[in-house]
Amino acid sequence: MIVVTTNDAPGYRIVRNVGLVRGVTVRSRSVIGNFAAGIQSIFGGNITIYTRLAEHARAEAYDLLVAHAAQMGANGVLAMRYDANEIMEGITEVLAYGTAVVLEPL
Repeated sequence: MIVVTTNDAPGYRIVRNVGLVRGVTVRSRSVIGNFAAGIQSIFGGNITIYTRLAEHARAEAYDLLVAHAAQMGANGVLAMRYDANEIMEGITEVLAYGTAVVLEPL
């Protein structure tokens, strides 16, 4: 699967536009994680517990996006983006989305 953030894929031509695809995950912070992050924030710098949570959520949303595109018969996703929204305090939705296409090499 070729996934790019651009509107085209260099070295490929678009054979067919399949449509919008997305991957969504909803994550919450644990009480223990919040406590540990609070301790880390006292010392400043990167709060690694939240960094790992964010990376895991993005990776999961990306994997779901790729699976959705494959289910639709695509072999590429163009204009891929991430978005995140806090649904309620401590609960965040992470969305990966883009345009599924069928690509062939030039």
